[in-house]
Amino acid sequence: MTLNPASGAATQLASAHPADWPVAPGWQPLVDDFFASARGQGLLAFLQSRLDAGAVVFPPRPLRALELTPPDAVRVVILGQDPYHGRGQAEGLAFSVAPGVQLPPSLRNIFKEIQRDLGAPPPAWPEPGGSLVKWARNGVLLLNTGLTVEEGQPASHAGKGWEQLTDAVIRQVAEGPRPVVFMLWGAHAQGKRALIPADRGHLVLMSNHPSPLSALRPPVPFIGNGHFGKAREFRAQHGY
Repeated sequence: MTLNPASGAATQLASAHPADWPVAPGWQPLVDDFFASARGQGLLAFLQSRLDAGAVVFPPRPLRALELTPPDAVRVVILGQDPYHGRGQAEGLAFSVAPGVQLPPSLRNIFKEIQRDLGAPPPAWPEPGGSLVKWARNGVLLLNTGLTVEEGQPASHAGKGWEQLTDAVIRQVAEGPRPVVFMLWGAHAQGKRALIPADRGHLVLMSNHPSPLSALRPPVPFIGNGHFGKAREFRAQHGY
């Protein structure tokens, strides 16, 4: 198990056993059903085969978003694609990086838009840096659609089964008893729009991805989208 020398924390996946990936109790039935299914069993077999082959797989806890943000606490969903593929970056939360890791460009643009939209200064560096654990513990579900990746190989685990689980997570939130803010940035995230019923009162915010490749481009640039201010207003209206 590789450790982050700054924190002593594991940085890569060491086990393909879901029992080693804790989740909040409210997610457990959904997670158990998935891993008992043929698709879930196929995913676990694939992960074990990659570990047996010596592949370096990130993050160490694929289900951390479901561990830190119980379903009854979700107020905002930010949807990413797959974990960061650089060593020591991914910590199981969309767009978040482990403590002590330099901010990736997309996360820099997220902080830039927060400052522009809310007038708030970006988080100080290196404390708290780019870890969004505090967001996750305060009702922001930071969910990637794929939950593992191999070092240096973006989207290397796409289509292996994680999407079935994360689609089910999105549906559970979207069909829940309270209105939620969904932030869908980029074409991949926006492809999940169909999972969110139009009659539940949710606020669905869509724009380009925060990547430097698209953050300033039409049709809806990420910089200037105003999503954080809109989410704050929506949450205030609903007493969150």
